[in-house]
This record gives sequence, C-alpha cells and structure tokens, in this order.
Amino acid sequence: MGFPEGFVWGASTSAYQIEGAHDADGKGPSIWDEISRKPGAVKHGDTGDVACDHYHRFAEDVGLMTNLGLHAYRFSIAWSRVLPHGTGEVNAAGLGFYDALVDKLVEANIEPYITLYHWDMPLALHRRGGWLNRDVADWFAEYTRVVVDRLSDRVSKWITINEPQCCWNMGYSDQSPPDSGAGLTHAEALQVFHNNLRAHGRATRVIREHAKTTPSVGWAPVGVTWHPATETPDDIEACRQMIQGVRKRDVWNNTWYNDPIFFGHYPEDGAKLNHDDMPKIEPGDMDLIKTPMDFMGINTYQSGAVRMGDNGPEAVSEKMARPRTNFSWPVSPEALYWGPKLIGERYDVPLYMTENGMAGFDWVSLDGRVHDPYRIDFITRYLRNLKRAVDDGVNMRGYFHWSLLDNFEWREGYEQRFGLTHVDFQTGKRTPKDSSAWYAKVIATNGACLDGTPEYAPNAPDTQEV
Repeated sequence: MGFPEGFVWGASTSAYQIEGAHDADGKGPSIWDEISRKPGAVKHGDTGDVACDHYHRFAEDVGLMTNLGLHAYRFSIAWSRVLPHGTGEVNAAGLGFYDALVDKLVEANIEPYITLYHWDMPLALHRRGGWLNRDVADWFAEYTRVVVDRLSDRVSKWITINEPQCCWNMGYSDQSPPDSGAGLTHAEALQVFHNNLRAHGRATRVIREHAKTTPSVGWAPVGVTWHPATETPDDIEACRQMIQGVRKRDVWNNTWYNDPIFFGHYPEDGAKLNHDDMPKIEPGDMDLIKTPMDFMGINTYQSGAVRMGDNGPEAVSEKMARPRTNFSWPVSPEALYWGPKLIGERYDVPLYMTENGMAGFDWVSLDGRVHDPYRIDFITRYLRNLKRAVDDGVNMRGYFHWSLLDNFEWREGYEQRFGLTHVDFQTGKRTPKDSSAWYAKVIATNGACLDGTPEYAPNAPDTQEV
C-alpha cells in the first residue's frame, strides 16, 4: 500500500543556494552576498556568486524535475532580486525571472510552492536594522505584495518564512564577524523572532487580500524532533514533553514560534524561562501573528533519543549506535514518525514535510553515473516512518526532498552534497544520481515501492549537461 491518493511528491531548493547571478540584471546584494565574502566565514572561501547558475539554467532544471515526475517544486524568491533595496523600486528583470520560472513549471504540470524568505535579507534593509527593526513587517508586506501581484494568477501555495529558528544564526547574526559569537543578546534574538512572526502575519494577510487565485498559506519551521528511547508510555511522554515544550533558554524548539500563530500567545514554559528577555509586544501584535494559516511545513533531518528520568525528560546518548551522514548528523528515521505525530497532535493543521534528505560524498564514477545507495537507503527508512505517521492518522499532505540539486550549503560551502542531481560546480554539468531514478519510482508508485527491498542501483536518467 502506498501513500494516500493526492499525496504531493516534490523537491525543494532556495534562491541563494542555487541561483548564482548574484549581481546580474539589477539584483541588489543580500546579507549572504556579504557574509560569504568575510574571511573564514565559509569553508574554502566559497560563495553563492555562481552556485548552480540556476538563474540561467532554470529551463534545463525544470527538465530534471519533469524526468523525476515531480508533482510540486518548492523554491524561494530572492527578495533583493525583486526589490534591490528591499523596498521601493521593483527590478523588472528580477521579477521577470520568477515569472518565467513559474510559466515553465506550470507548462510542465509541476505546482510551484513559493517560499518568500529563506535567510537572504536585502543588505540595504539589514543596514536599517533588519529583523530587529519593527518596520521589517511593513517591508516584508511590501515585498510580498509585489510578488503576489505578479505571480498569484498561477501560484496558490505560499510559504512565508523558512526556519525561523535559523533566520537568526544563519542569515542575520552571521553579519557579525565569524569569531565574535552570535552578535546579539538573548533579548535581541527574541525580538528578532517576534518580528519574524509579525512579518509572517502581515505577509499572510497580504496574500489573502490580494491573491488572484484562492491561496493556501503556511510557513516552514524546523521540526525540532526527538524520539523515545523505548516505546514505553513513560518514554513516549518524555518525547512529547520535549517536542511540545521549551526546556531551555535557547531558540531550538517548536512551540516558541508556533504557539503564537495557533494560540495567540507565547508558551507559558518559554515565557517563564525568558521572563527577563521577553520581546516588546505592542497592542495588536498577537492578533496579527495569529492570522490563520492553511498548513505548516516541517523541515526535519534528524532526532535525538529521550527517556523519562527521575526529574523529567533526559536525553540519551546514541553516539555509538547511530550511523552518521557526511554532515555528521545521526541517521534517525524515527524523526519522521514522532515529529509529525507530536507536532500534529499539538497543532490541528495539515502538514507537509518541506525538507528532508542527507549530505553525502558524491562524485561521478568512471561509468558516468553517480552511485549513492546510502541516500536511497536513508530516504527509504525515513519515508517508511512518515508512512507510519500517516497510517496513524497524521494529516501529512506531502513530502519535499532536499534537495533537487547539489548546492551552496551556507557555511559549509560546496562540501556537503544533498542533491538528487550531482552538479559539477566548475562546468555546471548536471548528472542525475541513482537516487534520482529511485525517487522517480517512489513518485510513480505513490510510495508503494517502499514496501520491498530498495533497488540501490536503478537505471538512472542520462546525464544532462546544461
């Protein structure tokens, strides 16, 4: 038995990680254009200046998606490509690029899922305070209106912000020198998150008010996930408390971001822990943040084990028991069962797995193919757990693999390869990996092929040079 009828199979990317063309056709600089130029900020001095050159090669990349049989493609828009200064003048060429990409997707019968913000704030707005400035919600609303006015006749799926937990340390506080720490106090960080939430609320209202086709709006936080050390009632309860609570004075949790949207207030346990550093909340803020969403994306790659101790939940070390990806992330397929199950238990909203995948050492073999059996094995295990969640009644609507292409992996540069397609970053040559052919079969069978032993070396599509 496969996944439910209508289940969406897709792949995800983000603008800075694949587009390149960093200063082409009137694009303004983003914070990541500056971060990547700081000595020591990114491994090997890599930048996203060229990346996958998707800006010039998008038509061929849609061809890769067609070969996969993707139902949907999730991609982000570079704010500073559309509004070079973040507000004001619209860059017609930049907006035209996304217009052409959407046309090509629609022509291929691939539904666009647009993410409005994936960590690349316009540098001009950062210099005006960025996410610390309350005006950021207005700036984001203006940007959203421009995109919606142009694309919403063909686009109905909208994701406002990707991974608010990471916006701070992977695209905002990184503006400080790499050796200076986060660069923000804890109180400032919480204000950044509050303004993230306000911007999400404003953007959601703009989409609903101005979209030309009936919109479906969500956002895509990290699904901070744990799994019970044993499936006993006590350990399952420990897992629930970890996934549905704020246990530390840090930003790595689920409820600090989602409770305000769904319940209209910050979680009580988090508010106690952060009592002295709570963000400034002005009248109307929480009503704005609580603007209803249609779905929630979850980005999940791994989980940690937890058990119930004498004093509550306690983490269990599994260092010796777990294989690890090239990123040194533990292979923990249970994440795609317990994360959706317990996040879905708290928030009654349709869910999408908007990112999931693994980094590997991938290269083109002498036979001209890229053999990545570990990725096929990894995703098979994870998808079986996602299917278990669906069978248990979790309202999971789709799965988006991260990523379509090998790409620029932030501070890791080009060292970590997550793609279903290998990219030679010197020549731009695309080579679909064995996992690409395998994922095409998963899509074609709606996941039914996951029941048997994985085919680790399926017949791959021909190499695609672009």
